[in-house]
Amino acid sequence: MKTLKEIPCGQTVKVVKLTGEGPVKRRIMDMGITKGVEVYVRKVAPLGDPVEITVRGYELSLRKADAEMIVVD
Repeated sequence: MKTLKEIPCGQTVKVVKLTGEGPVKRRIMDMGITKGVEVYVRKVAPLGDPVEITVRGYELSLRKADAEMIVVD
């Protein structure tokens, strides 16, 4: 299983599950990143932080630590 952090630019993946606990997991879900949703990786900053994604028609920037909690396929 890969995490969102490991996905290169220009790829679309499907969210399998969210790891992480409590408020952090809740915040990720509030951003629209839930199980089964498709995520398109738009850009990854030179040092890997942040990762820019498109989810449900929105553009989001995620910290590397948050992207690591999102297991994708």
